[in-house]
Amino acid sequence: MNNDLPTPVAAYVAANAVFDADGMLAPFTFDAIVLDEGGRHEGHDEIRAWIQSAAINSRAVFTPETWREQDGHIVAEGLTAGDFPGSPIRFVFRFKLAGDRIAALEIA
Repeated sequence: MNNDLPTPVAAYVAANAVFDADGMLAPFTFDAIVLDEGGRHEGHDEIRAWIQSAAINSRAVFTPETWREQDGHIVAEGLTAGDFPGSPIRFVFRFKLAGDRIAALEIA
């Protein structure tokens, strides 16, 4: 599935699978925004902190099962499994791309 995803999304997913925080951050623009669990994380410093707490510390890995383009976004759906209550949980990741970078990510 990762090979089919647009390059920046595939890079994010691949880095997440091996708990590589730097690799997860690399595809984001410097002024990117992540919306997750009611929180807003803007810019590399805030997104790096979010990656550490939301993915690395809880060993959470998102595995996309399907994806599509919708309203200018890449919408990926799949399970997130890790060391957190209720794992695994089905999530929808909505990526907004700017060229070959992720400009925004909303997780629901």
